[in-house]
Amino acid sequence: MTEKERFARIFAHKEADRVPIIDSVWTGTIRRWHAEGMPKDVDWIEYFGIDNPVHIHVDNSPRYPYKVLEENEKNITYSTNWGVTVRKSKEIDSTPEFLDFIVTDRTAWEECKRRMYMGEDRIDWKWLQENYDSWQAQGKWIIGDFWFGFDVTHSHMMGTENLLMAMYEEPDLIMEMFDTYLNRSMELCNQVWDAGYHFDSIFWYDDMGYKGNMFFSNEMYREMLKPFHKRAIDWAHERGIYAHLHSCGYIMPRIDDLVEIGLDCLNPLEIKAGMDPLLLKEKYGDKLVLHGGINAVLWEDTEAVIEEIRRLVPKLKENGGYIFSSDHSIHNRVSLDTFKAIVDEIKRVGAY
Repeated sequence: MTEKERFARIFAHKEADRVPIIDSVWTGTIRRWHAEGMPKDVDWIEYFGIDNPVHIHVDNSPRYPYKVLEENEKNITYSTNWGVTVRKSKEIDSTPEFLDFIVTDRTAWEECKRRMYMGEDRIDWKWLQENYDSWQAQGKWIIGDFWFGFDVTHSHMMGTENLLMAMYEEPDLIMEMFDTYLNRSMELCNQVWDAGYHFDSIFWYDDMGYKGNMFFSNEMYREMLKPFHKRAIDWAHERGIYAHLHSCGYIMPRIDDLVEIGLDCLNPLEIKAGMDPLLLKEKYGDKLVLHGGINAVLWEDTEAVIEEIRRLVPKLKENGGYIFSSDHSIHNRVSLDTFKAIVDEIKRVGAY
């Protein structure tokens, strides 16, 4: 069965040959695996024989200039194309520090919006031309990436505190931001689609929770963000493809709203934040594809993570509708042998 056939059946809530297996890996994890014997000239995804969907990215950023502001042996500080000053460790894998933000008020937003012009150079046409036919021939699952919503606004443009305060004090400004991001994403993806480069689903990041709670209420969600989520989902469904949301943190009280607007797939089902994948399967398993839900905290302990796979996956995979991954990413405490054991076990337990 090809990757495309496998994903298509899972998204249609049908059994396949096995559950799809996808994840993201830290740079330090790859270095560790090389030291533990994984060949350096082989891609890690090919080495483990797992799935590797293609993501088509379009650039709807304001294109502020990238600049390295400071660099030493330990850290690098730089400005991003979204106008954020970031400090990142060069020694360890960690969440970067977001130090400063250009866009913190309406005046700055108006200038930012002018910079988010449309143009042919915001799509990598050469890459698509050189690779699309090969992806189709290989039976790849192809994903169109959208970029909009709360998460990317607070982490990549305004900062969490600035955004949360503005959601109360200037909701029209924030909704205009969400609208502009989404419009630009749809306009660019329309260009890709209309040129004949079709994809099988859309995917976007919008972390709406943290440990045990959400950043904002369901009432605020329904007023300010839900309409934009629905527009993205409708855009996908109008083209006969699926909508796939990544939302870290605890969002159990928001699932009814997401299902109501037609969301097809939810990731990562973060256990340490309070998500309950078995309850989600019981309540929404016929409507919502579940992706993730295997506690990343356990992945450094081979016995513990294998036990968790055996506990959860047989139920989650019933009647299709499940994609295997950690509930975050593959951190650098996961040894080569442990990940081999994880892949071997999920291929066994996740087979139909």
